Amino acid sequence: MTTQKTVIPITELEQSAFCQTEGNLRTKTLEEEFRAGVRWQKVPTRYLKLSVAELDRGIAEARTALGKTTIVLGHHYQREDIIKYADFRGDSYKLSKMAAQTRDARVIVFCGVHFMAETADILAGPDQTVILPNMAAGCSMADMARTDDAEDCWSDLASVLGGAPGEIIPVTYMNSTAAIKALCGRNGGLVCTSSNAAEAFKWAFARGRRILFLPDQHLGRNTGFQMGIPLDEMVLWSPFRPMGGLTPDQIRKAKVILWQGHCSVHTRFTVEQINLAREQNPGVSVLVHPECTLDVIRAADLNGSTEFIAKTIGAAPAGSVWAVGTEINLVNRLAHEYPDKKIFCLDPIVCPCATMYRIHPAYLLWVLEGLMTGLVINRVHVSEPVRGQALLALERMLEVGG
Repeated sequence: MTTQKTVIPITELEQSAFCQTEGNLRTKTLEEEFRAGVRWQKVPTRYLKLSVAELDRGIAEARTALGKTTIVLGHHYQREDIIKYADFRGDSYKLSKMAAQTRDARVIVFCGVHFMAETADILAGPDQTVILPNMAAGCSMADMARTDDAEDCWSDLASVLGGAPGEIIPVTYMNSTAAIKALCGRNGGLVCTSSNAAEAFKWAFARGRRILFLPDQHLGRNTGFQMGIPLDEMVLWSPFRPMGGLTPDQIRKAKVILWQGHCSVHTRFTVEQINLAREQNPGVSVLVHPECTLDVIRAADLNGSTEFIAKTIGAAPAGSVWAVGTEINLVNRLAHEYPDKKIFCLDPIVCPCATMYRIHPAYLLWVLEGLMTGLVINRVHVSEPVRGQALLALERMLEVGG
């Protein structure tokens, strides 16, 4: 295995471009947003100066013209000026199931990030086309698990554990590339989301002695800890060090081998923020996403997927107070939808997910107007054999449920 320099994904460097101390994430013209120094996909010049009102009219006209032939999926973390156009909205698990079940529409426009569009393409029918409005909308976490690094890891583990079935089962979080999902599929593993990680772990342990979990170390550690796995039986694999920085003995003793990856949004939340929220808001309930660090999970009252967060707050009584540790667009949306409750973000520095934020309404209009003229812009297509191998892992995820 070749030692490599640690490279911070550009998506993390860009994160600070939209951080602010207030919750107003007003959409500007694409030209104005480009001035922040972002590295987004180029579009025809006419889309750069269109105001939000002009974009709104154009998208409405395009949606009417395209009718039911095209559906728009919107992840919870999308900005409000995108989510309002979504036919269906949800977390990655819910939208993955929606992609698998939707057969009427010929085109699926996925307002999310690249790995989500890949997943939709894998699960969609052969006569359906998946489009990602901005091809630069990747995921810093997914970028942390490169295919060649993961293949090297799998080979290194096999050299220590042997190739006998059941020694190790690969499990990847949905936030990973199709190639990583394919690695899991062809080696007897599966995909999971934050909604069903515990069920995926149970499935894997019923078939093997240990798990390789990619790419989010925190979701893996939090899931294992909540299932009673001791912390000293969960080790961290660094793709930048020979044999992951582990000894053969550490690998053999481990129940869970965690890939060194994380979410740049959810690792911003701290125990200090939780303590301050409790001090300033007596009776507050603290609800965080399981991509947060373990100390934050242990200090919070509840943790769960974005879908769990939305449902929990929706079902809470009027007058309740919620400090939420997840992406700001979802927190703002919940606060707007439930004005009878006090809902605020744990982090006073408002930082939207830099990659989700790349789906600007101008990109959505661009791809929709392309469809009106018969032009497919930004198609996401996963080719064989990756497609078939990844599908195995995704089908196992859907069977596990959760």
